[in-house]
Formats: sequence, C-alpha cells, structure tokens
Amino acid sequence: MRRVGHKGADLLAPGNTAAAFAAAMAAGVDMLEFDVLPAEVDGTGELYLSHDYSDLRSRQALTLEEGLAHLAGDAYAGVELDVDLKLPGYEERVLEALSARDLLDRTLISSMYPESLERLRTLAPEVRLGWSVPRVKRDYTASILTRYPAAGALAYGRAVLPGRAAKAIGEGRCEAMMVFHRLISPRAVRAIHAAGGEIYAWTVDDAARIRALEAMGVDGVITNDPRLFEPERVVS
Repeated sequence: MRRVGHKGADLLAPGNTAAAFAAAMAAGVDMLEFDVLPAEVDGTGELYLSHDYSDLRSRQALTLEEGLAHLAGDAYAGVELDVDLKLPGYEERVLEALSARDLLDRTLISSMYPESLERLRTLAPEVRLGWSVPRVKRDYTASILTRYPAAGALAYGRAVLPGRAAKAIGEGRCEAMMVFHRLISPRAVRAIHAAGGEIYAWTVDDAARIRALEAMGVDGVITNDPRLFEPERVVS
C-alpha cells in the first residue's frame, strides 16, 4: 500500500509548501499529493500549488514552476507524485511543466472533472490518470446539519461505485480511482482490481481506518499526517 501525503503533510506544516513536502518525506511517504490551481477560474493565469482560492489569497503560494523545480531535486528522487488539478482548462500547461522537469514517468494526474481526464488522455495517452470521486469540496458527514442526507448519498455511492469505476477503467478513461474513504467497500476494491485499475482512499487521518483500508486491499491511502502509517511515531 502506497503511503501518500496530502498536500505533502498538511497537519504537520502548511499544505502545498516545501515545508510540508519535507515533513512528508521525513515520515517516509511513497507519494506526494499536491494541488494545482490557476490564478483565474477559467484556467488562465499563473499556476500555483494551492487547494482553493481562499488558500491562495491567504499566503505566498509556490508557483507550479517553483514547486516542480523543488520536487525535481535529489531529496525527492524516486518518490511518486499525485498532481491534483482543481479545475479544468490548464491540462496542457501542467503536462508541459512536468515534462520539462522529467517528472511525467513518476506522476499520476488526478481530477474530479472527467473532461480534464479526457483532455489529458488525448494530449498524453501514456500518462497515468486518476478520477477523484465524488466531486465535493468538503466532508458533509462532519456536520450535524448535513450528516443524515450525506449518509444516504454515501449508501447510494457505495452501491454504484464498483460498476462505474470498473467501467471507467475498462474504457481507458483512467488507471486509478481516487475515492473518498467512506465510499470504499471490499466490493469496490475487487471490482477496480478486476478491471486492472488501482484505488486510493482520501483523506484519512485516523490510524485505525488506515489499517482497515489496508486490509481491504486499497493501493494507497492519502493522509494529512503521514506519521499515522507508523502510529508509534505520532506524538500527542
């Protein structure tokens, strides 16, 4: 199971920064996930390592070029990258930037937008793609106001995910499914593997849940605190 640091290690240092990437490496990750966001919502403007526009406005974010120059250094050699595109419209520029740093071979590009994956597949058929589901901006199960409607949506999602995911992989639209961890079931893992794909769980900040997902056979777990892969390293 790949140990994946979300935004590097968002609970150990501000996410999508050099400090977060260093913290993730110190915790022994196999893959670094980071977000790419354009300055403008139409996909134009400078590209930044940032999760959303509130985050982008609140700090001096790394540009994509700065981030890739850092991650292409010797300290990160051999570590896989999950480059998460937050919006459609700038796929070609991300591919060009990754290619310029010779990082494509160890990169998986993920998105919640099927149109982005389709564009990426057309531009670079050899690149590994991950479809992130569902398309939500926050965990609706965390609020008492939305918890019960969300529970119904999750039950439906767990029922339909195996078939839809296997179909997407079988049709060559992606190689991996990046799935909200509460949607994952043993049936989904089996279906995705039978179709020849991989399944990654996001975003899991509980050691017991990580172990449960590992027992199901997921290919990777994405966490804000990579120390949870070795709980004895976590200091309260």
